[in-house]
Amino acid sequence: MSYRDPWLLPEGVAEVLPEDAKHLEILRRQLLDVLECWGYEKVIPPFIDYIDSLLTGSGHDLNLQTFKLTDQLSGEMLGIRSDMTPQVARIDAHSLNHQVSSRLCYVGTTLHTRGNSLDKTRIPMQIGAELFGHAGIDSDAEVMRLMLEVLAQAGLKNVHIDLGHVEIYRGLVKQAGLNTEQENALFDILQRKANGELQELLASYDMSASMRAIFLALPKLNGEYSILTKAEAIFTEASDSVKAALAELKTLAALLHADYPELTVSFDLSELRGYHYHTGVVFAAFVPEVGKEIARGGRYDNIGQIFGRARPATGFSAD
Repeated sequence: MSYRDPWLLPEGVAEVLPEDAKHLEILRRQLLDVLECWGYEKVIPPFIDYIDSLLTGSGHDLNLQTFKLTDQLSGEMLGIRSDMTPQVARIDAHSLNHQVSSRLCYVGTTLHTRGNSLDKTRIPMQIGAELFGHAGIDSDAEVMRLMLEVLAQAGLKNVHIDLGHVEIYRGLVKQAGLNTEQENALFDILQRKANGELQELLASYDMSASMRAIFLALPKLNGEYSILTKAEAIFTEASDSVKAALAELKTLAALLHADYPELTVSFDLSELRGYHYHTGVVFAAFVPEVGKEIARGGRYDNIGQIFGRARPATGFSAD
């Protein structure tokens, strides 16, 4: 048995010393005050929970990031939360059971089995806000405005927003009649933007030439607002659901521009972050000095269904 110094910490786990702890606590209070001013009520989900509650519905993407253990009292499988959104959805659907829209926020430590490739930590402190019970684009715009306010209060400048919509890819897949295996193979290639592989794969699929052309164009549909106009021309033969998703992006872009005329907004119609989790608009915030997203969010309707009540939902979180 190898010797290990008792003061060593596990990889990706760190202590927070007085100066940083003070800074984090001040920031936590400031940001919670912002969320409260916007009408979001704080909830405190449990740090440990039944594994099926943590990974329910759209939350299965979190499976590999969740530590699992056996409850010594019940023998049930438990998990340590790697994300709080499914728990907050349960609070809305079951514990509160409001008949009108509800706005909830949270802050607390999460635990990941593996750290991010850039910052390495496995114990990020997560803050977030969720809006339940409203399906319109106005609620998506609200949580994006709130996210920008939170980032501004945290002192972050030169924020850049990246927008996408998972229904564009989902609608195209359905229109092309792809099975699950084909959909997953295509999804993997699009995320890697491997254009050579994309051409070979689509050539092996039984689909119309027009649909094949749309899929080949998807990885190139990223950039400024003009991309949406270009996409409209490419999607002329796409289904109504795809055209509706594109229209939502245009509306959301107009709302953001009206409030933040200097905000840099880009679009990526093949970006499918949280594809199996989200159901509509997805967005992420970036700043030049950090090589990864600093906040993320989107629409994830119906996650509360397993808890007895499916509700429209949209929100964001940041570490």
